[in-house]
Amino acid sequence: MQEHVASRAAFAVLDNLHLFELEVLNKKVWKSRQTAVKKEHQMSNTRDFSMQEQMQAEVEEEDLLDSYSTPAKGSQKRALSTPENPQSKRILSVAPSPRLLLSPASFSPSATPSQKYGSRGGRGEVVCSFGAVQGTWRGQGDSSAQVQLYQGGKDSVTKSYKFMFQKLQDIREVLMCKIEDLGDVLKNHFNIEEFSSTSAPAQEPVVLLGQIGCDSNGKLNSKSVILEGDQEHSFGMQVPVDLSELREYSLFPGQVVVMGGTNSTGRRLVASRLYEGVPLPFHKPKEQSQEDMLEGAGQHMVLVACGPYTTSDSMNYEPLMDLIEVIKRDRPDVCLLLGPFLDSKHEQVESGQLTATLDEVFRRCVKAIVEGTRGSGTQLVFVPSQRDVHHDFVFPQPPFHPSHLSQLSGEDRQRVLLLPDPCTLDLSGVVIGVTSTDILFHMGAEEISSAAGGDRFSRILKHILTQRSYYPLYPPAEEMNVDYEQFQAYAQLPVTPDIFITPSELRYFIKDVIGCVCVNPGRLTKGQVGGTYGRLFIKRDASLEQGMERRSPCAAAEVVKI
Repeated sequence: MQEHVASRAAFAVLDNLHLFELEVLNKKVWKSRQTAVKKEHQMSNTRDFSMQEQMQAEVEEEDLLDSYSTPAKGSQKRALSTPENPQSKRILSVAPSPRLLLSPASFSPSATPSQKYGSRGGRGEVVCSFGAVQGTWRGQGDSSAQVQLYQGGKDSVTKSYKFMFQKLQDIREVLMCKIEDLGDVLKNHFNIEEFSSTSAPAQEPVVLLGQIGCDSNGKLNSKSVILEGDQEHSFGMQVPVDLSELREYSLFPGQVVVMGGTNSTGRRLVASRLYEGVPLPFHKPKEQSQEDMLEGAGQHMVLVACGPYTTSDSMNYEPLMDLIEVIKRDRPDVCLLLGPFLDSKHEQVESGQLTATLDEVFRRCVKAIVEGTRGSGTQLVFVPSQRDVHHDFVFPQPPFHPSHLSQLSGEDRQRVLLLPDPCTLDLSGVVIGVTSTDILFHMGAEEISSAAGGDRFSRILKHILTQRSYYPLYPPAEEMNVDYEQFQAYAQLPVTPDIFITPSELRYFIKDVIGCVCVNPGRLTKGQVGGTYGRLFIKRDASLEQGMERRSPCAAAEVVKI
């Protein structure tokens, strides 16, 4: 009996010792993790672990767990650092490469690269060109190219704002103001005496001002066109439009037009003339000193790329890594990077398979781009997209928050510029309009035309320039969330840009439309295969300062396969 009691007491002591060891082990592991977190928090306010701290924490945990366990046969441990066999510290001191930062194994359960992308052909092939290239495609690799928002950014949204609070009455007021403003321009340009009401019967020809609309919820066609009049002359009344007598036309919902014709009953306008829109004038640079003129007179190379930066079947950022290699090789003066950087339409994003936060993935993406191009001297411009799942879903879209750059050094931050969508840039006196919204695809699905000259792309681009807006379509596409109060202030063209960057799902192109060089660089990836990017040579036009006829500052442009 005494032996039985003694044996039970011995087992109880062993159990208590085992529990005590587990408790001490858990406390030590927890303390080691807390120590690593505190060290990381002191260095940065972000939630990202640096690679060195993460490796150090893993080493501490592994060593601590190994001390309480028996190593299995054939197990491989890290090499110990001893005075006789010291471990080199260069492994921990070397900065991680962009490919290591964007390794999908760190934030995605599937790290398999896209096979179709890896086996693509035609790498570096020029698929579209404009102008003549003098020399090779290479930038100056210095900071002589000055990039900033046009006129200090007064026409661009510069910070986040509250949205989804607009009222229908406010939207109507914005649309009425747009009709009246463009109506005054057309009235003065074509010397029109007076506009008539859309609902007033008249036996003589009339001239009406209004906005094109559709009489139903379906797609616009030649039989469903209506003209919604302005507030001053028509009190917003609508009238159906008969287009049978128009020889040629190109119309889309939301287009502000002036139409001439007969409206004998006040219930149907038989249009006989369509007054085309008038573009804004080009930017005229101010008089500058001889020194400033010489500083900005050089030729600058601009590289333009639009996301997605991953293929649809993998979260491996291999296309982005290839683009970084292009930047390091060509050393462009400015690189315009348009979203989406973390695509909301990606399968792994939609299904919630990412193991890291969305902000964390984007921070790694930015850090990889900036640190990967550190020796090129290229100025990096980031423009968001409404498909960026981690950013505000609204148009106009504010720039990425500066906190996304908190992990960068001060020198690296000076090379980065965070801009909104849309935005108008001033690059050493050359005005560049930029939007990541696929306005070409949206308007192309709604535009109707008859015997109109030029191709569809040229017609749509001309509409954008003559309507003086980055997004003249109304109602907008279903995938758009437009805040019309901000739209009126920050989505209008201040001038006709010298160059207009408008990436699209549609086929890439480079076109000269009424003096503006319009570039669709395509997307860096298309599904599971590689896409394209654009590159331009820009030189400020000195003829304007000398009172001569204007010449396009875009000396040459190309669209290239990644």
